[in-house]
Amino acid sequence: MWDRQDAAGEDVSRGAVAAEGGRFVENVGVFNGAVGAEASGFRGLKRVYWNFETPRLYEEALRRNEAQLVRGGALLAETGVHTGRSPKDKFVVRDASTENEVWWDNNGAISPDQFKTLLDDFLAHAQGKELFAQDLYGGADPAHRVKARVFTEYAWHSLFIRNLLIRPERAEVPGFAPELTIIDLPSFKADPARHGVRSETVIAIDFSRKIVLIGGTSYAGEMKKSVFTYLNYVLPAAGVMPMHCSANSGGDGDVAIFFGLSGTGKTTLSADPQRTLIGDDEHGWAPTGVFNFEGGCYAKTVRLSREAEPEIYATTERFGTVLENVIVDPLTREPDFDDISKTENTRCAYPLDFIPNASKTGRAGVPKNIIMLTADAFGVMPPIAKLTAAQAMYHFLSGYTAKVAGTEKGVTEPQATFSTCFGAPFMPRHPSVYGNLLRELIAKHDVDCWLVNTGWTGGKHGVGRRMPIRATRRLLTAALDGSLNRADFRTDPYFGFSVPTSVPGVEPHILYPVKTWADKADFAKTATRLVEMFHENFTKYEDHVDADIRAAAPEAQLAAE
Repeated sequence: MWDRQDAAGEDVSRGAVAAEGGRFVENVGVFNGAVGAEASGFRGLKRVYWNFETPRLYEEALRRNEAQLVRGGALLAETGVHTGRSPKDKFVVRDASTENEVWWDNNGAISPDQFKTLLDDFLAHAQGKELFAQDLYGGADPAHRVKARVFTEYAWHSLFIRNLLIRPERAEVPGFAPELTIIDLPSFKADPARHGVRSETVIAIDFSRKIVLIGGTSYAGEMKKSVFTYLNYVLPAAGVMPMHCSANSGGDGDVAIFFGLSGTGKTTLSADPQRTLIGDDEHGWAPTGVFNFEGGCYAKTVRLSREAEPEIYATTERFGTVLENVIVDPLTREPDFDDISKTENTRCAYPLDFIPNASKTGRAGVPKNIIMLTADAFGVMPPIAKLTAAQAMYHFLSGYTAKVAGTEKGVTEPQATFSTCFGAPFMPRHPSVYGNLLRELIAKHDVDCWLVNTGWTGGKHGVGRRMPIRATRRLLTAALDGSLNRADFRTDPYFGFSVPTSVPGVEPHILYPVKTWADKADFAKTATRLVEMFHENFTKYEDHVDADIRAAAPEAQLAAE
């Protein structure tokens, strides 16, 4: 290879001669010349833009009409028909190494030959194109991170993943040798008959070859979730618990982790100005403590306000933030976060250091508190409850919440769902693997566990209202500073967990869900039905857990509150 300088003074490297026509592949930017695009199988590319930083990616995204500027400096992109993840279009290669390791009841399978055909077609589709490449880390702990190389068709996708993963120091880039390769080509359309998939959209992972292919969707979140899925597969063997959670720490170093699906409040509740943010979505729990998988945050912006969430709101007015599917005024370019005409799953993606109190290392000690967040669409769960260790495992494996409108394609209103480990779409192994790891860690470190309902109160969805965020924050503060442990508790007659009877600054009746309902008989009927749903869902795990966890199941009582 040989290098020259382009007109802007940037390094430009000419790669191997293309197979057709003797054309050189032009590589612009800084990268490891010994492991270029050819090492990933690419041939005949027009140009690769390597490790561009934010200003250059803005220029390219705007030049290509991929995005527009909004007031304050953020970049706004639209994701087309896919405004959320496509979990039914996700597949794992079923081979000798994964046959007995992957939870096939939860993961679609394709054969090695089908994946090879898909990869060959991806590489052929890329010929003649300009691609963007980012060399990044997944994981803040050097002992447990993965080196990921992400090829994207869009400049704004390159900025998104650069924001969301961990950026190496500049001196590290020339020697970066990837372990995981992600190829993201939204313009590629899969062929179900040829590739063994479900539709034109595909997210395919080969754990043996360490390759991820994403096609037929412009939703950028598929890239980061693919890194999470990979780490979920490899880390348990190293004794590390991968978690779909946010995390923060207090002034004395006490760490709290927040489990929950999209829309339950992980990002919002972990962005506490009185605590240090470790990360908002994905973490590992190693023997030395918690570490963030990411270098950024991917926050929902629906009904975002400067008053309620000032730290997150401020990121939407910064150069470098990527907004997704947000409606803006065509003249002023002012975002309207209350407008959900396109989707309720509007998002902003920004580097972690955009949050003033974010951790600079992405690492912290062992958790003192575990918070399990649920958006109860039935409106019968209390705003907070303390769990025994057995109850914590039961609710972790159950993963009850509500799918929030727009989080997945086709979901237009909240729906009750059970997503084991609060992240079933990203769990390649059986839930018992993660559940047993977590149980051991809770017991070893004597962790306090809480269940927090950020969903509905005063009635089910469509009748009641969303739980007031101020009440949720006050209850969480009391749990994390230890004062809630000194409260008086009652036993919930439907779910069996302990609920505080009063907390300073919180409306007393909100701690008694039945008191917020006008129709008490309907409350009893609804709560009983939810208990039955828990039982029906948990049958699939009963053979994998001990008797004390089975005994922690909710059990509706006839006594009224």
